[in-house]
Amino acid sequence: MNISEAFIRRPVATALLQISIVIFGIMGYRSLPVSDLPPIDFPTISVNASLPGANPETMAAAVATPLEKQFSAVPGITSISSTNGQGSTNITLQFDLDRDIDAAAQDVQVAISRTMRSLPNDMPSAPSFQKVNPADSPIMFLTLSSPTLPLSQINDYAEVSVGQRISTLKGVAQVQVFGAQKFVVQIDVDPRLLAARELDMDQVATAVSRGSVNRPTGTFYGPDRTLTIKTEGQLQDANAFRPLIVAYRGGRPIRLEELANVYDGIENDKTASWYNDSRTIYLAISKQPGTNTVATVDAKPRGSPRGTHTRKAVGVSGVVRGAARTRSGTGTRPKTSTGRRCRRPIRSDGRARRRFPGPGSAPRR
Repeated sequence: MNISEAFIRRPVATALLQISIVIFGIMGYRSLPVSDLPPIDFPTISVNASLPGANPETMAAAVATPLEKQFSAVPGITSISSTNGQGSTNITLQFDLDRDIDAAAQDVQVAISRTMRSLPNDMPSAPSFQKVNPADSPIMFLTLSSPTLPLSQINDYAEVSVGQRISTLKGVAQVQVFGAQKFVVQIDVDPRLLAARELDMDQVATAVSRGSVNRPTGTFYGPDRTLTIKTEGQLQDANAFRPLIVAYRGGRPIRLEELANVYDGIENDKTASWYNDSRTIYLAISKQPGTNTVATVDAKPRGSPRGTHTRKAVGVSGVVRGAARTRSGTGTRPKTSTGRRCRRPIRSDGRARRRFPGPGSAPRR
């Protein structure tokens, strides 16, 4: 008795089995994720450390060298490369392909802990590390711009409104903001004016922190109700900071506007982003591992705050979508200038194939 005899004797069961295989195969094919790169744990770890005010030579000698000495003792490392800049250093560790990336991350954490004694004491934070996976790169960049609104207000829209709405979509892992222009009140103190009034920077800083507070004031307890007292102690703009009293000299108050130039500005004016020669705010959208790239991009929310323009700067969804169509052997008919579909057939490479009249047929005019 061979294997095919059971299927030949039971044709109905064989037909039902084949139909079920086809149905479940179609269902499984439609649920397969579509992505440009497979979700793998690439054996690479990136270590970042910062020391504000240090030049690249100092970062290489005082930060990168002690870390590299400890990393060289971690098993499974194939190469160590470092890049030092103004106040920051980046060390890339590459491991063998058969090395467990989670175990390697634990070894890197132990090496960083051992190096803390050799690092400068004025570092704002300990060196941090993260696993590098090419599939974690952003799948799409969105730009927000406006001809009327300031960049600080667009930045608030990007972080609070647009970014949070996109992050709640299915398949979106995180939304990062590049070229951020956060609103802050800038205070440029003149040292000569401080010296003339016998003041120092600590007094100015204390006056600013004391004048702008957001703390609970208290509560009124009545016979039948309780009332919470709310005071507007948080200053919002430069006009509210200028009349702050720093100190008294000769019975006369010395205000902040007499010592410094107070104006509305941004947190970091050394970073900026442009799109088509116009200042914009970028939103980098990253997907969750194993999710469909095309479906995640198509699920982005439409619409933007009034007065702003949202554009798609660059993304990998078009490449993935085109590769999927080419792999399946299907193509899309090109559109004419009027928006109608061309009648010429489409080859598998996406080009239109010219149709020649057959024998015995009259050519078209």
